[in-house]
Amino acid sequence: MQPEPALRRSSWNASTRAEPRIMPQRRKNDLGLAEESADVLSPDEKLAVEEHAPLRPLAVHEVIRREGVEELSRPMSSLWWSGLTAGLSIGFSVVAQGTLYAFLPDEEWRPLAASPGYAVGFLIVILGRYQLFTEITLTAVLPVLAEPSRQALAALGRLWATVLLANLAGTFLFAGALATHAVLPEAQTRGIAEVAQHIATFPAGAAFVRGIVAGWLVATVVWLLPSAESARIWIIALLTAMMPALDLSHVISGSVEVFYLQLRGELGIIDGVVRLLLPLLAGNVIGGAALFALLAHGQVHDEMEPDAPPRGQAASPEAAPPPARPARRPAKRRAAQ
Repeated sequence: MQPEPALRRSSWNASTRAEPRIMPQRRKNDLGLAEESADVLSPDEKLAVEEHAPLRPLAVHEVIRREGVEELSRPMSSLWWSGLTAGLSIGFSVVAQGTLYAFLPDEEWRPLAASPGYAVGFLIVILGRYQLFTEITLTAVLPVLAEPSRQALAALGRLWATVLLANLAGTFLFAGALATHAVLPEAQTRGIAEVAQHIATFPAGAAFVRGIVAGWLVATVVWLLPSAESARIWIIALLTAMMPALDLSHVISGSVEVFYLQLRGELGIIDGVVRLLLPLLAGNVIGGAALFALLAHGQVHDEMEPDAPPRGQAASPEAAPPPARPARRPAKRRAAQ
């Protein structure tokens, strides 16, 4: 009866022996780098990591592309009324900037200090999701670049023409109301006139070049918004306020100033259209569509291929398509009985 404790001790050791820990295999990319760290995070921490991870450029492209598809499919009447509202709303950029200009001292830094007012109209238009011409130059171009076709190009031309005319109709109505001098006090009206007279000094070449940079800035706003979350207001305000601070101009907000001077008889109709509006329009389109949209699409073009693996992940053999099955031989006809 003496070996009994030893047997019990041996049995206890066998039952309590620690089993070898199996470490989870971490998925690695084609560079040999682990896409995830060791399994040391709790489920809540993993969820927090996913929530704080930035969107990939391909995901940002897809968000904007889907918005563009939706805009290209909207009825013309919806585009018109949304564009008209945007044209009326963008006029508040000129009003806010002119108001600040009127009450600031006449110093060299006054144009810079008044530039934040320029963002007011863009905040209304972009957060209100109205149709602004230079904003949709990126949104509507990406679907066409992704799937080019005659039908898509025709829809893009219809969208551009409708929104541009609606925007200009809205800015003309807004400028007409300002030109009556019955809407705002005299001080604000005087400040608006000073702001508008500055754009009238632009030569055509300068308006074109400045329009390119302004179109790029507006397209940058559109590209950053899907990742902005709570910083949307700050991104819109900062980037659009840079336009007057850098002495740039936007064709739609600039048309408020041009129409205002024309209705007051301080600027010729042909001169304002040929020397200012057309160069600004061409510059905005080139900066927002021809340059930014092409570059934004180019950086994700190879990742949009259906068989392309996610960025940083090598294609696995399992993902390869199965081999084609051999064709079945036709069944022999039975001999007639």
